[in-house]
Amino acid sequence: MPVTAGAPGALPGNRDPSMLKIYNTLTNQKDTFVPIEAGKVGMYVCGMTVYDYCHLGHARVMVVFDVVVRYLRALGYDVTYVRNITDIDDKIIRRAQENGEDIQALTGRFIAIMNEDADALGIARPDIEPRATGSMRDIIAMIGALVTNGYAYQGSNGDVYYDVSRFEHYGRLSGRNLEELQAGARIEVDESKNDPLDFVLWKQAKPGEPSWDSPWGAGRPGWHIECSAMSTRYLGAHFDIHGGGMDLKFPHHENEIAQSEAATCKPFVNYWMHNGFVRVDNEKMSKSLGNFFTVREILKHYRPEEVRFFIIASHYRSPLNYSRENLENSKAALARLYTTLRDIEPLQADDPETERYNAEFHRAMDDDFNTPEAVAVLFELAREINRCRDSQPERARRLAGCMRNSGAVLGLLQASPEAFLRASVSGDSAVQILSDGEIEAKIASRISARASRNWAEADRIRAELEQHGIILEDAAAGTSWRRA
Repeated sequence: MPVTAGAPGALPGNRDPSMLKIYNTLTNQKDTFVPIEAGKVGMYVCGMTVYDYCHLGHARVMVVFDVVVRYLRALGYDVTYVRNITDIDDKIIRRAQENGEDIQALTGRFIAIMNEDADALGIARPDIEPRATGSMRDIIAMIGALVTNGYAYQGSNGDVYYDVSRFEHYGRLSGRNLEELQAGARIEVDESKNDPLDFVLWKQAKPGEPSWDSPWGAGRPGWHIECSAMSTRYLGAHFDIHGGGMDLKFPHHENEIAQSEAATCKPFVNYWMHNGFVRVDNEKMSKSLGNFFTVREILKHYRPEEVRFFIIASHYRSPLNYSRENLENSKAALARLYTTLRDIEPLQADDPETERYNAEFHRAMDDDFNTPEAVAVLFELAREINRCRDSQPERARRLAGCMRNSGAVLGLLQASPEAFLRASVSGDSAVQILSDGEIEAKIASRISARASRNWAEADRIRAELEQHGIILEDAAAGTSWRRA
């Protein structure tokens, strides 16, 4: 089922939202967040080009900005979240040709797969998810404005290009100046452009490729223009936050700024957010290195919430190092949190103690969405719950409510502890996965053996269950179990 875009984990107490600081790539510093319109936030994030399965880098972008939206809504903001889908470009056309598949069938299939992966990871659907093929009117109108304003021209090959030399502030997002870029540019074989740095806005149609009519002939848009057209269509010429992966900062986001401001004659975005790269065993993730992992491959071995926890456990601007060890650590850490909530009915209550933990959680998230520090608050709560669960059960319930509430802002700890701890993953192991009924039957046999003081048989059953990845936990109230 799709995850709805409600306001999960609304945080209690009187809270000044102006305490939130965001690292703004445009200014290279943490800036206090002040929305353009009080109480409202417009946010655009570059989405997927849908011709293949989602990989871990895509998952990181989706999880990172899902957390941003959740926290903004928890602060009481009315957020309009737009994330686009690129459903026409060279890679899509090439893949469809390789498959002998209709382009719409290809993109429709991978959009459905993307949504399944996002739903599994607990990522709420964006409020608006425009597709490039459904935005041609806006794209053509923006290119027309650029031509009218003198920032675009039609080359000798019929393609329409953006004239980078006309935009005074080109390079300010990436920290590159025009002279350096021009000096480093390769000499273009294509003489249809005025300058090697100029980029395409509209491509002339090629035989057998999809095309749309335009004032410059039948064709299709370049990649950069679609995000400018879609973001301003739904959020206005000037909006609050634009996000995406660090790899998009240049040239994609640099070009978005140039296009949008030249077309609208208004400032484009106030806060630019970029998440860090994904590395695999401290090497760059790439298909050529053979260390490229799709979300579906990872979910064969780890539960979705474990993968989400793994992503959140690193600050969004830091590199995310994918390794079996790091994922196993995340798996164990999340299990500890769920084990803490086992057999406790959370109680929503405001008191000085829960307010203190809420304040700590706020301080972490207000500091550029510092999720590792926010997760540390969850573990502080877990330690306190475990200390008082037997001696002060009502206090434990209040702290558990606080823990669940804060966890919701991160998209964590919302499942039943029993259901989470007993869930299995498919994997590719030769080890047989026991059903809940089989496990319960073996536990009953072990209880019987213990009652008969047959310790050897009881130990044998425990060892047998451990071989199947089942951990037993004996307590005064009885024996509980979870999957390792």
